[in-house]
Amino acid sequence: MRFAMVRRRGVRGIALAAEGYLRGMDENDARYPGSLHELLAAQADLAAVARQLAAAPALDPSAVEFLPPIERPGKILCVGLNYRAHAAEAEAQVAAVPEIFARFANTLVGHDAAILLPEQSQQLDYEGELVAVIGRGGRAVARKDALGHVAGYAVFNDASVRDYQFRAKQWTMGKNFDRTGAFGPWLVTPDELPAGAAGLRLTTTLNGAVVQQASTADLVFDVASLVEYLSGAMTLEPGDLIVTGTPAGVGFARKPPLWMKAGDRVEVEIERIGRLSNPIAAR
Repeated sequence: MRFAMVRRRGVRGIALAAEGYLRGMDENDARYPGSLHELLAAQADLAAVARQLAAAPALDPSAVEFLPPIERPGKILCVGLNYRAHAAEAEAQVAAVPEIFARFANTLVGHDAAILLPEQSQQLDYEGELVAVIGRGGRAVARKDALGHVAGYAVFNDASVRDYQFRAKQWTMGKNFDRTGAFGPWLVTPDELPAGAAGLRLTTTLNGAVVQQASTADLVFDVASLVEYLSGAMTLEPGDLIVTGTPAGVGFARKPPLWMKAGDRVEVEIERIGRLSNPIAAR
């Protein structure tokens, strides 16, 4: 199942994509089942929601605005240096435990929305990533049970303001400029994918040129490991995001560096999940 949150004529709604069509209903409809975040929080049967949406009116994808599938996640937990080749290009050792940093919800934008180049910097970098969305909360989740807590997977672009990121030991500032975290367009349920979304090809392009390409099989810490590790410290809640890390090819590691600029378009595609496309605009 492939869900999206959308806005049409100023009204939010939920949609289902299947067999070449998009069907959905908005929150003014008496049958509106709720947002994806609300459905996950209520432990709703997503298969039943999909059947309901399959009978809803068809939507023109070009006439809707795609919103982040989870618009206000309680936690956005990101993993740094989680592909071996990326650690090597960053001249860092492969970590013995996951390197975790946080993003905040105000950074999120949806598919085809502009990622903003801040006025303070010209060092805006791309980072194509797989994101796992928590569906069932829990703490101290065992690895063998971890994937049962994942509601679905999506595409993320962890766009990073590098001079702010690297001027301090903590990465928080460089990862949390407004409207720099692109997310979507789909939440794809696990039944459509290999376990843990493993072995899927991730490709990032900038203005049509491939800049990153890798398999999610190359993650140092896979999704189950990350759920286990993170839940050992904190209670994971429905709608929380685990952004699993980016492969090699990022702009700051290139010689000369490759920064995104206003007028560019960056796309991240993960096979069987979807393609996330965003223009870059000056703030």
